[in-house]
Amino acid sequence: QVQLVESGGGLVQAGGSLRLSCAASGRTFSSYAMGWFRQAPGKEREFVTGISRSGGSTSYADSVKGRFTISRDNAKNTVYLQMNSLKPEDTAVYYCAAAWGIGWGSTPEPSYDYRYWGQGTQVTVSS
Repeated sequence: QVQLVESGGGLVQAGGSLRLSCAASGRTFSSYAMGWFRQAPGKEREFVTGISRSGGSTSYADSVKGRFTISRDNAKNTVYLQMNSLKPEDTAVYYCAAAWGIGWGSTPEPSYDYRYWGQGTQVTVSS
């Protein structure tokens, strides 16, 4: 089992940047592929980005490609989400999630692949 705690959310103007962090505790961090999801008011939770257990493979939703970057530091048990060129439509609660039992180089996207979830952190982008 793993516990996840997100941080770094806040209010930013359009065009600005934020960096989210997700600290993991519990089972060996490198056992998990990691992902970020988001949920805007009145909308379904959606996949944003994922990173493999090794950190060598990543995937992104089309809406964030070229603007967001996921990375992980297995020594620090932390996954990061660097968000640049933020838009008002990026406003949402962002969730960190961990997927166990995934291949070393795989980056799962469906939310049902992720067993563990953080509590979420609010990101608000003003126009």
